[in-house]
Amino acid sequence: MSVSPQDPDTTRTVGVTGDDLRARAHRDQMHVRLLGVAGGFCLLFAVVALKLSIATVIRPMAPEKRQIAPQIPEIPKIDPKGSLAGDFSLPQVHRASIVDRNGQTLALSLPVAQVYANPQELIDPKDVAHKLKSILKDLDEEETADRLSRPKQFVYIARNISPQQELAINNLGIPGIYFEPGERRHYPLGRMAAQIMGAVDIDDHGVAGIEKYFDKRLLSDHRPLRLSLDIRVQSAVREEVANAMQTFQAIGACGIVMDVRSGEIIAMVSLPDFDANNFAHATNDERFNRAVTGLYEPGSTFKLQTAAMGLETGTIHIWDRFSSVPLHIGRFTIRDMKSDHFSPWLTLPEVMAYSSNPAAAHIALDVGGKKQSEWLRAMGFFSPVPVELPEAARPLVPHQWGIATVMTVGFGHGVAEPPLAIVRGTAATVNGGILVTPTLLDKEDPANTTTSASGINTQFASGIQNAALEQSVEDDAPSSTSDEPVTPAGPRVLSEKISSLLRRLLRLDVTHGTGHTAESPGYFVGGKTGTAEKIGPHGGYLKHVNISAFTGIFPMNAPHYAVYVMLDSPKATPQTHGWTTAGWNAAPTVSKIVSRIGPMLQIFPDTEHAEQIDAQMALPLHPTVPRGVRPLGPGNDPGDPRKAEAEHKAEKAALKRAMAERKKADAEVMDE
Repeated sequence: MSVSPQDPDTTRTVGVTGDDLRARAHRDQMHVRLLGVAGGFCLLFAVVALKLSIATVIRPMAPEKRQIAPQIPEIPKIDPKGSLAGDFSLPQVHRASIVDRNGQTLALSLPVAQVYANPQELIDPKDVAHKLKSILKDLDEEETADRLSRPKQFVYIARNISPQQELAINNLGIPGIYFEPGERRHYPLGRMAAQIMGAVDIDDHGVAGIEKYFDKRLLSDHRPLRLSLDIRVQSAVREEVANAMQTFQAIGACGIVMDVRSGEIIAMVSLPDFDANNFAHATNDERFNRAVTGLYEPGSTFKLQTAAMGLETGTIHIWDRFSSVPLHIGRFTIRDMKSDHFSPWLTLPEVMAYSSNPAAAHIALDVGGKKQSEWLRAMGFFSPVPVELPEAARPLVPHQWGIATVMTVGFGHGVAEPPLAIVRGTAATVNGGILVTPTLLDKEDPANTTTSASGINTQFASGIQNAALEQSVEDDAPSSTSDEPVTPAGPRVLSEKISSLLRRLLRLDVTHGTGHTAESPGYFVGGKTGTAEKIGPHGGYLKHVNISAFTGIFPMNAPHYAVYVMLDSPKATPQTHGWTTAGWNAAPTVSKIVSRIGPMLQIFPDTEHAEQIDAQMALPLHPTVPRGVRPLGPGNDPGDPRKAEAEHKAEKAALKRAMAERKKADAEVMDE
């Protein structure tokens, strides 16, 4: 059958070769592949779009760690009962917080961030600096732009920015800007206990105060460090001391409240002070902690130690009398400021009540230089006070203990002690004779490790006292009103009987002596005034420039708290009639403090039994001399300076002879 060339179908198929068929099949295959790839890309783009929608709209993703630190704390839970007080801490910070004995936060670390940049990743450094300036107000825009333009890979922009600033910068979306977590120490109460808190450096290490002393503990243990301070008492003491400092125009002042049974420091104030958040800009005078670093001649507050060592060693008795006639030491004269109100011979109660310098010097001479120096060493007056502050200063004591030193130290001159040492010594005389160790840690907190008392094991033997008087003192002394009396921990330096007698002597100083302005009705305050001339910057005493202080105890019938106030260079006012002594300024300040802090410490005035308690603690100014006892006094004065000087010269001569004989013997041995 023939095919017509005009047939269209025949015309299309005619001339189609195998190559054409293969090319057509290849094109069809490519079309399928392209459709598959296109479908794959469409699916991929759909997944990416879905992922972006979830990450940015539905469930936004958190920033990377290097972009923003995970340091924003959770919103605190409502705590109406304050059950979380004292335990508040941020898990993102490393340094533990510091709280007072009631859980009030004194220091805590807040999360912050450091912002830095990699200039190699920045597109426009000037624009970046301009945008950062809108958030970091203190940023120097021109300097930052210049630094960001340098060929570096790391440039700090700002330190210690807040979480709010960190979020704001992150929201700018600038590539090349990064953050690293950090923390900044904050003191919520500002000036309150600033010298005690101290400060930390830029690397968060303590450089002063508690922050330095407990630096390792605060970095290793996340639990809050609980101090013995009661910030309510601290505030009251600071306010009263500041008022006294302003009233009497003093250049400095300090106040201390300490538990005489446990040694816990309830308050410690030093003025002038500073805002603890601004430590770097505080002056040296503001940083200076007068309570532990300041060294001052204690003045007549030291007469308590003179009386205590005289009674404890059995050298003197309560009925002995001592000369108040001025004493001459070379070109100096030991005299009282005002002696027209007492006789030339004073009993021990009168010596304390009237605060006689010559009489105290006689007592010191009776005891002798060797026992005096041993006593002061045993009471801790030769060493820094063992308290948890690195600024505790070493006292200034004489290297040679001659007759002049014995007399002047007897009434608080010739030595320089920090106020806390005076408080510690006072506590030992009234708490039953135990030398406690002052501490800034809350001893009831099990997290705090207790510090051991300093290595003082000296115990003085009690002298022979009249049995009848000792029994009377023991029987008449009221017992503690505390339901659970605390037995002080530490070495015994006084017998309980002598301690009881000293309590009555200190109470007498307030009821009938120079400290009468320290009285606070119902609190039975006892204590001792002290006024010492201030030593000038080039040595020598400054006339009419005093350090006035009062060391007190309350309630004296059951001693619990010591209160100390010191004013540096107070001025006279019309109300003080030209006087700048402690009885006119420091003592009334103690009275105000006791009245305010008593209720805070759960001690309330007992006016109902005031007469009975005062009668039990009363001590006559002229105690009766027991029959058959020859008291010290006129005709029997072992503390006569002339006799003491003669004995001193005899001792020196004997020592000189002994040394000469030894040298002679050594020479003879060499010759042989």
